Amino acid sequence: MCFNYISTSDSQKKRLRGNDLKALADYMKSDQCQNVFLMLGAGISTAAGIPDFRSPKTGLYANLARLNLPYPEAVFQISFFRNNPVPFYTLAKEIYPERYRPTLTHSFIKLLHSRGLLHTCFTQNIDTLERKAGVPEDKIVEAHGSFATQRCIDCKTPYEDEKMKKAIREEEIPRCEGCGGLAKPDIVFFGESLPDKFHASIPSLQEADLLIVIGTSLTVYPFASLVYFVPEDCPRVLINLVEVGDFDKADDLVFTGKCDEIVRALCRELGWEEELDKAWAETAGNVEVAEAAGGLDEAERIESEMDRVTKDLERVLTVSEPDADTEAPTGVEATPVIIKDEDQSCTPQGAEQVNDPDEKDDREI
Repeated sequence: MCFNYISTSDSQKKRLRGNDLKALADYMKSDQCQNVFLMLGAGISTAAGIPDFRSPKTGLYANLARLNLPYPEAVFQISFFRNNPVPFYTLAKEIYPERYRPTLTHSFIKLLHSRGLLHTCFTQNIDTLERKAGVPEDKIVEAHGSFATQRCIDCKTPYEDEKMKKAIREEEIPRCEGCGGLAKPDIVFFGESLPDKFHASIPSLQEADLLIVIGTSLTVYPFASLVYFVPEDCPRVLINLVEVGDFDKADDLVFTGKCDEIVRALCRELGWEEELDKAWAETAGNVEVAEAAGGLDEAERIESEMDRVTKDLERVLTVSEPDADTEAPTGVEATPVIIKDEDQSCTPQGAEQVNDPDEKDDREI
């Protein structure tokens, strides 16, 4: 097990009594810590074999660039989807959540809930693995939507879960039984607004006693701006493969390394390790497709998965040319989301609402 603590501030700490996992665990066990908020990115799901979107070699967009698409993000562009839904549904079969098992980090989220500490889990991930790990729906804010529900893109009528599963498995294009419009999962595409629940949940961050940010590059706004909405004296913790963001306040902590390893070490300090393993063992039965890449490490498994995905797309797709008004988004986000008509109050001072397509994104989805 290998991870690093990065010193973030020379200022005297206000709530924490040290700079390590033990100090964090002691604080979490204290009466001061009642409401824990989470911000999650793709780094918590890559260990499950789900590729992220923007890693240079293994990311989804890097692999889609090989295909006959006007631009890789077109798969998640609502106007492109209306003209040609085949690429999305071919891809959806490969990344559909039923194929994947939650990770140790997902089980840690469940432990926070069962221990009465979890207030809200904000996630950028569309894979629903928080739900599969046993985290209640009312504790989760899926900022970029997810595969959990689906509806017609025209009349907005909900579409049945089993019918959507069947359509994705059989590579069919699901259509609304009422108006005949295309049905799609409630993933936020480029050209769509973020869910109302995301905006409505932001004020609750003022109740935070602890914010833990896991597995995200913090480059996608307004999601990344959530780190600025907690109280000034609220400890903020980053657990990520690399250091990102501005964690320079007195009670900020940064731990770099693999998320699952750091989470296990934290649970050991909390005295929760056995409970963590039990919670994760309980997720073994909810994977409908057996793992086909046994014996491979995480990087090899993701590369193998992405190679298979792109080969399947190359095999079945004949991608139509987009209409003249179908343009590549100018700001490429790590998740298929474009922020539209956002209120300026959603971005606090010090947080730029910018998405730079050249920004290095190591572990985002």
